Amino acid sequence: MAHDKEDRLTGWRFVLFNAALAGGNIIVLSNIPGYTVLAPYAAGNLQGVTLSFGVWATTDHMMGIVLGLPLARWLSGRYGDNRVYAAAFVAYAIFSFACALAETIWFFVPARFLLGLAGGVILPLGQGLVLKEIPEKYRPYGVAWWGVLSMTPFTLGVFMGGFWAEYFTWRMLFYSNIFLGLPIAGVVSALLYGRPHTRRIARFDLVGFLLIGVVFVGTQTILNQGNDFDWLGSTALTLLTAAVVIALPTFIVWELGERNPVLDIRLFSCRNYAVATFCSVVGFLFILGTLSVFVGQLQLLLGYTSSGAGAVYLSMALLAAPVAWTVHFLVRHIDMRLFASLNFLGFSVTLTWLGLFDKLASFDQITVPMIFFGFFLAAFFAPLAAIAVQGLESTKLIRAAEELAMLRTAAGAFGIALQSVVQFRRTPFHQLGLADQYGGRGFPSLDLLSQLTDKLEGSGMSEAVARAQAARLIRQQALLMGLDDAFLLAAVAFFCLAIFVWLARGVPRKKPEPKPSFELLRAEELMEQP
Repeated sequence: MAHDKEDRLTGWRFVLFNAALAGGNIIVLSNIPGYTVLAPYAAGNLQGVTLSFGVWATTDHMMGIVLGLPLARWLSGRYGDNRVYAAAFVAYAIFSFACALAETIWFFVPARFLLGLAGGVILPLGQGLVLKEIPEKYRPYGVAWWGVLSMTPFTLGVFMGGFWAEYFTWRMLFYSNIFLGLPIAGVVSALLYGRPHTRRIARFDLVGFLLIGVVFVGTQTILNQGNDFDWLGSTALTLLTAAVVIALPTFIVWELGERNPVLDIRLFSCRNYAVATFCSVVGFLFILGTLSVFVGQLQLLLGYTSSGAGAVYLSMALLAAPVAWTVHFLVRHIDMRLFASLNFLGFSVTLTWLGLFDKLASFDQITVPMIFFGFFLAAFFAPLAAIAVQGLESTKLIRAAEELAMLRTAAGAFGIALQSVVQFRRTPFHQLGLADQYGGRGFPSLDLLSQLTDKLEGSGMSEAVARAQAARLIRQQALLMGLDDAFLLAAVAFFCLAIFVWLARGVPRKKPEPKPSFELLRAEELMEQP
C-alpha cells in the first residue's frame, strides 16, 4: 500500500531517495553482465582456470538472485521494506569484499552466489520503495523511468566492467560495490527513519524453498560442468541429475498443497499468464545466453579489449533508452500480442544478421546490428508484462510478477550455459568439416590446405610451424561458425515465439484507465525488470 500524501518524501529528499534507489538497482543488475565481460581476467587470476570455470560465477550469481526473491517477500513482511533493503545492501558490500579477496575459484563462486542472494532481496524491495514515494498521477512515468534504468546493465554495466578490468583490475568491480552500496544503505535508512511498519507474519515455505533450490541450482550445476566433466559420464553429475529428477515432481506436489507456496503453480491456470511467462522465459534464455557468449568471444576470438567489447554493448543504448521510456505507454493503446510478435520477429532478423557473419573482418561492422538488438531488447519486457497481468486478480498481481521475474532470471542463467554448450559442441563439427573440405578429403582435386602450408613454408616457416598455423586458422574459423550457430538457434527460437504468443487471449479495445492501480504498476515494474 502506498503512503499517505503527508508521509511521502518531497523536494531534495525525494530526488536523493530516487537517485539512491536507482543507483542501487544499477549496481545489483550490472554485476551480472559487468562480470561476464571480465570473466577471462578473473579466470586467469583465479589459479588460471579455464573460461568455462569463470562463467560459473555468473550463473551461480543469478541462481542466488532467484532464491533471494522469495526471501525478500518474507523478510519485508516481518521487518519492513526499508530496514531489509538497508541490511541487504550491507550484506551485499560484505559479500562483494569476499569476492574481491578471493584467490581460488572454489571460494569465489560461493561468494558470488551469496552476493546474488543479497541482490535478489534488494531488487524487488527497491522497486517497491520508489513506487510508494511517487505521487499517484506520476507513477506511470516512474515505471517508465525504471524501464530505462533496466537497460543500463546491458549497456553501461558491460562497459564499466570492461573498463575496470582493462585500466585497473577486475576486482575493482566488487570494490565499487562497497564504495557505492554502503552510502546507498545509509541514505535510504536516514530518509525513511521512523517510518511505521505494519508487521505481516506469514509462514515461510521452507520445504518448497529447499526443493526449488535443488532443482534450480542442481540443473545449473549440470549445465555448467557438463562440458568439463563429461555430463553423465561423471558420477557426481549423474547423482545430481537423479536428485533434480526426484526433487522436481516432489516440488510440484508440495506446492499444490501449500497455503503459502514459494512458487504458486496455480497461477499458470491463467492462459495469458502462462503464455507470457513461457515467452519471457524462453526469450530471455536466448537473449542473455547469446549476449554472454558473444561478449566473451569478442575478446577471445576477435581480439577486442574488454573495454572495446564493452563499447560494442554500449552502442545498444542509442535506441534502447528512448524505446524503454516510450514502450510502457504504447502497449496500452495497441494489441500487445501484435507488439510482442513483431518484436520477436525483429529479434529473429537481427540474430540471423549476426549469425551470417562468416569472416573475422566483417565484425568491424558489428555495431550496427547491436544497435538494433538494443532496440528490440528495450521493447521485450513491457508487452509481455502487459499480457501476463490480464485476467489476474489484483491480489495476485505482485505475486505473479515476482514469480515471472524469478523464472526468467533462472532461464537467463540456464541460457548462458546452454549457448556456451552450443558453440562448444558445434565447433569440432565445423573444424572437421573445414579440414575435410580444404584438405582434399571431400574433393581430392581441391587441396587448398597443402597450398596454404606450402606458401607458409615459402615465407620461412618450418613444416611443423606451417601446419600448426593452418590448424590455428581452421580452429579460429570453426569457433566463429560455432558462434554463428548459437545466433541462428536463437533466431529460430524467436521466430517460433512470434507465432506462439498469439495463443494468448486478446483484450477488447476499451478506453485505458486514467489511473492504473498501485498493484498493477508494481507488478508491471517487477515484470519489466531484467
